[in-house]
Amino acid sequence: MKEEQHSLLLSSSSCFSPPEGVRLSYGTAGFRADAALLQSTVYRVGILAALRSLKMESSVIGIMITASHNKVTDNGVKIADPSGGMLSRDWEPFADALANAPTPQHLLQLITEFVEKESIPLDGVRPATILLGRDTRPSGESLLEAAKQGVSSILGVVAIDMGIVTTPQLHWMVRARNMGMKAYELDYFEQLSSSFRCLIDLIPSKGRMSEGDLKVVVDGANGVGGEKLELLKKMLDNLFVEVRNSGRDGVLNEGVGADFVQKEKVAPHGFGSQDIGLRCASLDGDADRLVYFCVPSSKGCSDIELVDGDKILSLFAIFIKEQLSTLSKERGENMGSNYQARLGVVQTAYANGASTDFLKKLELEVIFTPTGVKHLHEKAAEFDIGIYFEANGHGTILFSESFLCWLEARHKELSSVSTGSEQETAALRLLAASKLINQAVGDALSGLLLVEAILQHKGWSIRRWSELYQDLPSRQVKVKVVDRTAVVTANAETIVVRPPGIQEAINIETAKYPQGRSFIRPSGTEDVIRVYAEASTQEAADSLANSVAKLVDQFLGSGSF
Repeated sequence: MKEEQHSLLLSSSSCFSPPEGVRLSYGTAGFRADAALLQSTVYRVGILAALRSLKMESSVIGIMITASHNKVTDNGVKIADPSGGMLSRDWEPFADALANAPTPQHLLQLITEFVEKESIPLDGVRPATILLGRDTRPSGESLLEAAKQGVSSILGVVAIDMGIVTTPQLHWMVRARNMGMKAYELDYFEQLSSSFRCLIDLIPSKGRMSEGDLKVVVDGANGVGGEKLELLKKMLDNLFVEVRNSGRDGVLNEGVGADFVQKEKVAPHGFGSQDIGLRCASLDGDADRLVYFCVPSSKGCSDIELVDGDKILSLFAIFIKEQLSTLSKERGENMGSNYQARLGVVQTAYANGASTDFLKKLELEVIFTPTGVKHLHEKAAEFDIGIYFEANGHGTILFSESFLCWLEARHKELSSVSTGSEQETAALRLLAASKLINQAVGDALSGLLLVEAILQHKGWSIRRWSELYQDLPSRQVKVKVVDRTAVVTANAETIVVRPPGIQEAINIETAKYPQGRSFIRPSGTEDVIRVYAEASTQEAADSLANSVAKLVDQFLGSGSF
């Protein structure tokens, strides 16, 4: 390491002392904590992003400052890799070590050793660019400055402030820049709006909805998603979007947002009896989750009719499967037309059993992974078209490069011999969907537009969509334990292999309930074991969850349950 680089790191890091008695860990959400504790961590993530870019041959890397659906006084920071996806898991231990290094000298030693081990060029000659974004939290501005300081402490690396953006926008921008595309906010809006317009134009005239059915009312969680949707909706035709909780008055994530709606199953602030019969949706704080809902029509009933991520996945799967089926009709002799696209759906054990049964009845390939977006995204990437969603509304569709190359060629072939045919139209729909959906990460804005386009294509109301299947009643509980690592799971967290005997006991309890299913898994952040149970009735699901929780307490707990 050059003396200039050595001195720069020592001097800049001395301005960002880590808080005493606090240890942070990089997970799916990056680093997340009370905003007052994060100055040092965000500065060090700036260094991490700069090193990552140099390691990846100067590919653009992103830093997003957000705490998503957390309360407004929290904040967080995470990295977007060159693909627009999350930071490679291989680098997470180094991220933890950097964040928790107690002194500038320890920090410098860590960096020196890591740079040597990874053969990262720190000569100051190679240029590198880091895109920075933040959500609307008041703490974001000062944390962004800390990130800039971290980035600029590595010679040759430049930080570009993309301003206040949604998390998916920042990920999209990173991916687009590395693909050689224009990657500013207007480019993002134009890609979404033009792709949406293309899908709408391809709807047969007989299937078009009446004007009154084209309205969707969206809860913006008083966050950045509401702000951006207000801008995006001006570029949309054939869809009337009313945005509430856009951040002008209310508090971020307080009684609003997709996380609140999905967990509490009640309407967010600003929604009530005036919305009965309307199609409603809710974004989360940084607009990477989306759920739909209907306001209850019965007096005295507060529970909404929730259309969660499982049903968004089902809607997308139906549409994609239909287009692939149409595309495969009456194939010609040309070898290029004989591509057998592999369509797959990826879920976690938390997906409602009714949704999994529904997808399997559609003869779709359903794969399970451990909980966490990284696992889902990686598995979905193994398919030609991979769809993943969590029940909380986070998910997307991935189209492989090989499939898209074939699809482009197939469309060109079809347009030359059968313009306007069902097959050509199906190819165009798939191409438009691949551009509308954000393939870097789950994106509530692009997901909202794809849902709306498909509902118009099918001529479905939200109730028709909701009736695809009936969710099985479920219950989740937490059990405090002394050591959560005592539980080891397998088969995508559906089976417990340690401690011995507990899985057999869970099986015996589960067998007592019609349509019973239950699993346990250790929390990633606290010494608790999470219990999930579902059954044919809510009473049965509650009883099963309670029985399994007692088993966990017997095997591992403190006798408090």
